[in-house]
Amino acid sequence: MATATFRFYEELNDFLAPERRGREFACGCAPGATVKHAIESLGVPHPEVELVLVNGESVGFVRPLCDGDRVAVYPKFEAFDVTPLLRVRDRALRTTRFVADVHLGGLARLLRLLGFDTLYDNRVGHEQIEQLARTQQRIVLTRDRQLLKRAGFTHGCTVRAQRPREQLREVCDRLDLARAAQPFTRCLVCNGMLRPIGGDQLHGRVQPALAERTPCFNMCDGCARVYWEGSHWRRMRALVDSLLACQPQLRSSAGGAGKVQ
Repeated sequence: MATATFRFYEELNDFLAPERRGREFACGCAPGATVKHAIESLGVPHPEVELVLVNGESVGFVRPLCDGDRVAVYPKFEAFDVTPLLRVRDRALRTTRFVADVHLGGLARLLRLLGFDTLYDNRVGHEQIEQLARTQQRIVLTRDRQLLKRAGFTHGCTVRAQRPREQLREVCDRLDLARAAQPFTRCLVCNGMLRPIGGDQLHGRVQPALAERTPCFNMCDGCARVYWEGSHWRRMRALVDSLLACQPQLRSSAGGAGKVQ
C-alpha cells in the first residue's frame, strides 16, 4: 500500500472529516489507486476539482499514486485563469449551462431569471441527469454529494445553502456568473427564450386595460407565457441588482420577466 500526503484547498475542505480540513495529512492508498479514486475515497466528488498537483506537477485523474507522493487539490479558480495548467479534464469549468437535481427547483428558476440555460424536472433521475450533463455539456447542480461521484460527470457543483436565494448567491460567487448573466431573457417556468411582443400579438393574451398601461411585454418562445413589469418583476429586479452590483452594465439590460399570464 502506498502512502501519500494530501492537502485540499478552499471549499473542498467541506467534504473532508473535520480533523483533515485546512492541513496536510497522510493517507494510505489502495494498490494501483489513481488520483480520482483517492480523492473520492476521501469524500470529495471529482467534478468539484479543477486542478491537481502531484509533487508540484499538474496531473490528470488517471495518474496512479506512488508511495511518498504529495498531492495538492484545488477547486474552481475565479481570481485567475489556470487553463494552461489543467490536466484533469479537457477544458475548464466555465460552461454556463446547467442541469439541476430534484432538490433545486427554486434555484433553477432563479438561474433562469439571470438568463442561464438551466434544465430542471423533478421526475428526472440520476441516469437522465448524467446523460444530459454528458451530451449537452452541462454543469450539474446538486445537494447530493454522492451524485457527483458518478463516473459520467465532468462538471459539477455541490450546493451547500438551504434556501433558493442563498443558493443562487452561492453558485454565482463560486462560478463567477455575474459577468455572463443576461437577466430577464428566459422563461422561469420552461427555460425558453423570451422575445418582445406588442400590438395584435397581445390580443387574447392579456387584458386590454393592462395592455394600455404597460409599455413592455415579453413572450416565451417555448410555452407562450407572457411576462410584463409588474410588482413581482420589481421584486425580482431588486434581487438581480443586488447580485450584479459589481456589474452595472448588466443592470441596465432591457426586458421583463416578472408577471406571467
